[in-house]
Amino acid sequence: MAALTALTKSLGYHCAKRSKISTFSQNFPSHNSRFQTLRTLILEPSLSESVKLNRLSDYDSGIVEVNLDRPEAKNAIGKDMLSGLRHAFEAVDRDSSARVVMISSSVPKVFCAGADLKERKKMTAAEELQIPTIAVIEGAALGGGLEMALSCDLRICGENALLGLPETGLAIIPGAGGTQRLPRLVGKSIAKDIIFTGRRMGGRDAMSMGLVNYCVPAGEAHSKALEIAREINQKGPIAIRMAKRAINEGIDREMISALDLEEECYEQTLNTKDRLEGLAAFAEKRKPIYTGE
Repeated sequence: MAALTALTKSLGYHCAKRSKISTFSQNFPSHNSRFQTLRTLILEPSLSESVKLNRLSDYDSGIVEVNLDRPEAKNAIGKDMLSGLRHAFEAVDRDSSARVVMISSSVPKVFCAGADLKERKKMTAAEELQIPTIAVIEGAALGGGLEMALSCDLRICGENALLGLPETGLAIIPGAGGTQRLPRLVGKSIAKDIIFTGRRMGGRDAMSMGLVNYCVPAGEAHSKALEIAREINQKGPIAIRMAKRAINEGIDREMISALDLEEECYEQTLNTKDRLEGLAAFAEKRKPIYTGE
């Protein structure tokens, strides 16, 4: 992914060549637990020990989870995590069967506590994926951590979440997209308030201002994100990708140009097997089975 490569170069850090990804089966607890049966793709430790890539199986095939796991640094974004994220998103981008990505944390009470200041860089990986991305926020999402969440399509948090961009208190500004993505999401005035004051807010306040899509009881963000991911997973994959493209690329265009883009994306969905399957399923009063063709 071009932007990610450019970003790593801006640090003067060059990731190693993409390694092979090993695959094995693992059984986890039942339906109500955080993970069901997963086919787990694990990046080689030499690339990243702080990012794991999990692919759900069976009914949830098509849902992929990128899991942040750097407990000793509260998931602060360093070279290892950046490298892991880069390789994880590249793996997802190559996987034509992936339909939605959840970005979550295995570290209790923290999503991502920010970036190592010496490692500061823009993080645009999530929004470059053609498929939807969901940030699953339990606990702290501060600085670069919140900026990572802002690059996702959807954000779901627990009531105990703590979100903010505290950089001005360190005499710097958000440098991973916060000054640009936040005002596009919540409006210029609210974004200025959040960035100028560096204040931290809870999950309910974040939802009231449109910073997150859902705020649920503490500990339930992952199950809510999985519920949303399952809804997306059942829809036509090509339609979802085209909808994301139309929204993301059209938002900054003049209306005429944006409508032309919408028509272009709409036409991409017409001559597909999935569209015929959708019509047939509707006529036969059954659930459609989409293949992304």
